[in-house]
Amino acid sequence: MRILPLLFIALLASARVHAGVVIQHWIAPSGAKVYFVETRVVPILDVQIDFPAGGAYVPQAKSGLAGLTRGLLDTGTTDMDEEAISARLVDVGARLGGGVDSDRASVSLRTLSSAAERNAALDLMRSVLSSPTFPNQALEREKTRSIASIREAETRPDSIAAKRFAAAIYPGHPYGTSPSPESVAAIGRDDVVAFYRSHYGAAGAVVSIIGDVSRAEAEAIAQRLTEALPSGGAVAPPAPVVKPVRQTVKVAHPASQSHVHIGLPAIRRDDPDYFPLLVGNYSLGGGGFVSRLMKEVREKRGYAYSVYSYFAPRKLEGPFEIGLQTRREQVGDALKVVAEVLDGYIASGPTAQELAAAKKNLIDGLALRMDSNAKLLGYLSTIGFYGLPLTYLDEFPGRVRAVTAEQLRAAFARHVKAENLVTLIVAAD
Repeated sequence: MRILPLLFIALLASARVHAGVVIQHWIAPSGAKVYFVETRVVPILDVQIDFPAGGAYVPQAKSGLAGLTRGLLDTGTTDMDEEAISARLVDVGARLGGGVDSDRASVSLRTLSSAAERNAALDLMRSVLSSPTFPNQALEREKTRSIASIREAETRPDSIAAKRFAAAIYPGHPYGTSPSPESVAAIGRDDVVAFYRSHYGAAGAVVSIIGDVSRAEAEAIAQRLTEALPSGGAVAPPAPVVKPVRQTVKVAHPASQSHVHIGLPAIRRDDPDYFPLLVGNYSLGGGGFVSRLMKEVREKRGYAYSVYSYFAPRKLEGPFEIGLQTRREQVGDALKVVAEVLDGYIASGPTAQELAAAKKNLIDGLALRMDSNAKLLGYLSTIGFYGLPLTYLDEFPGRVRAVTAEQLRAAFARHVKAENLVTLIVAAD
């Protein structure tokens, strides 16, 4: 068994800091886009393949199909069943992972870079990617689990709030659709197979590789993993996002604490305003106890234990959100303070001290956010999937440092418009 050696080496890798990251990029003969960082510090190879196969690419009536398809990839292949796949991973000390969000589905592999272990692990990953069988028994099992999870979540005010908020700010759009017991129950094996064949093709695949291999080895790995993928063409993006009209949505619930979400669709991942909004959000509500929202809502008035804000850019306009929990009887007062803070910030921007502190935190924290191969892989896959510049990481400190207060105010004015803000309250009086 080689799991313990791999975990030990992974711990060693987490202690190092990547500086001056050199990202190499090419198109594999299969048509897949490849992004590669060579690092020889530890004998580990990390690979991730992203596909345009997220929840936004699924019809509303079959919501949940993206997650089921991704989750069933490793439940059986043409030459291995689920148990054999699991045993093979243990034998070579490798770890297979991944997940699904609105935009993409990912399959990842961590393995030792020594030839025997690496080749065995890559063969397994290739089989899972290229010849999944999607057994009916596994499909029904996962559908049952998913439906049970959805029904349990529908009893919790936090889950209700997140689901209803997405639907409110993305009316009629896939970004606002969440799986329901009915939509999951309607999914059959033919749906899974069809979605796999149309969305897991090499033409739309983005391969990210980081670790103890050469450029020539990385080229061979990328082609090996993608050459037998389905022949489906490039996948068209979801329909454009339509901004909602300003409104307040109240959802009845017996909870003593009200769950409040305020926001709107705001920014694409490739928007030039990304850095001004990133810097600005730190002072507004993304910087924890040093943020304005936390100072005004929690520290001065005690309306909430925690209050936050964030931008979550996606392929299309991802959300801007302010969130908090407060006692039912003081929701109105808390909302008034939040509105005053947000309006004042959009109008005047941060103080010179706030701006300087935000920049320092974001720049100084970058090393910790990419101090292991696994963390760097996340950046590499994001760069590849969203088509960001290869110099993104090297340029990050300079782009943050260059943000001015005027740029910040202008970006907020463009992307956080009062006429489009939606307020969602669960457990409202």
